[in-house]
Amino acid sequence: MRQDLAMATETTLLTADRFATAARAAGATAPDSVLAEVGTELINRWSEPQRHYHTVEHLAACLDLVGDEPVVALAVWGHDAVYDPTAADNEERSAVLTGELLTECGLPVALVEEVTRLVRLTAGHSVSPGDRDGALLADADLAILAAPWPDYVRYVAAVRAEYAHVPDDLWRIGRSTVLQSLLALPTLYHHTPALEPSARANLQRELDSLTHTPPQDRS
Repeated sequence: MRQDLAMATETTLLTADRFATAARAAGATAPDSVLAEVGTELINRWSEPQRHYHTVEHLAACLDLVGDEPVVALAVWGHDAVYDPTAADNEERSAVLTGELLTECGLPVALVEEVTRLVRLTAGHSVSPGDRDGALLADADLAILAAPWPDYVRYVAAVRAEYAHVPDDLWRIGRSTVLQSLLALPTLYHHTPALEPSARANLQRELDSLTHTPPQDRS
């Protein structure tokens, strides 16, 4: 399971150390070398060439948003650890991998189960009432939706690049389904409700662009 550590750059190693800090704060008992190795593997996964939006930049942005919350931070590290644009079970595979890696780090079983629950939550971002950690993770993962429109457009273009293998007509159908599911959520943001109007406006604007039928040429 361990990937080539040579893939890591100096900057990556610093970020891997950030993983070690979160793992240790959550109760990891494995040696520092194991935490560094696991952190590096995760960074290598987040650096894979098929990624254009789900990259280390997205990882870092989410980590900054969840702040000093080690359990949620570990879920951020794991939530897109497996990312295959041709697969439909990335969240489940990410949860399984995260559980294996955190177990290797010597984290308590109950905490590993909580982190993997959070990772699975990102499949639909539906947060139950009172789920503070789930709300914090979902808010961070969906923060891009409330970005200014030019940034939002760049985000969509990056996701489209990840799905370059999908024909345009199928992309429009699939992407529209994702947008509709997000718009159907009763609340997108639980800790940052001020983002809600901008996010919903962006989602609706994109959805309209995908479902709009150009007028037929009657000439």
